[in-house]
Amino acid sequence: MVERLGSTNSALLGDTQAIEGDWLVALRQDAGKGRQGRAWQSIEGNFTGSTLVQLRAADPPAPSLALVAGLALIEAVDIAAPAVPASLKWPNDLMLGDAKLAGILLERSGDRIVVGFGANLAKAPRIEGRKTADLGAVIAPQSFAPLLAGKFAQLLAAWRASDPVQFAQAWLARAHPVGTPLEVHSGSGESVAGTFDGIEPDGAMRLKRDGMIDIVRAGDVTLA
Repeated sequence: MVERLGSTNSALLGDTQAIEGDWLVALRQDAGKGRQGRAWQSIEGNFTGSTLVQLRAADPPAPSLALVAGLALIEAVDIAAPAVPASLKWPNDLMLGDAKLAGILLERSGDRIVVGFGANLAKAPRIEGRKTADLGAVIAPQSFAPLLAGKFAQLLAAWRASDPVQFAQAWLARAHPVGTPLEVHSGSGESVAGTFDGIEPDGAMRLKRDGMIDIVRAGDVTLA
């Protein structure tokens, strides 16, 4: 754990000596990253940290690592704040109602994937056009880190050993219900509306619209 850093994802991915299971946690980030190049605001008391996964030949599809990360995050929050009714939102958000409580960013270089977590433990940042939530400082980042690391290690092993269908079902059990209206936004600014129809074993989302199923592998989602 370090006091201050630009980006835990960038630093860990750029460390050629880092191995699977290593974590880098910063109490403050100056250049935190979100999806699609967005900045991630660093606020004192919130959690920012990353871990490294080394892909193996027999591993499930790499995109489904997002399911591992999401389940690890929500189960760590379950321990830290048992009364908080958090849920997962595809592809990589943890929600409290319709407000974002935490986010995940996966970045890949060859067979190395860094999984970055940002969780609003103490205070929710203000983000234009989006609702945010926090845990009210029920746990410090220093205490949350080992909870998350333990859950991630446990679920990474399960991901490698389980049937991908069963693992996807475990993620789905903690997500918003099938049939939830939502919109999918692409990086080009286009959006498509439909209802949530679950996920594929590789982590892709099933979007139902006009009686047909679209398989969505990338994009941002807002709940309608």
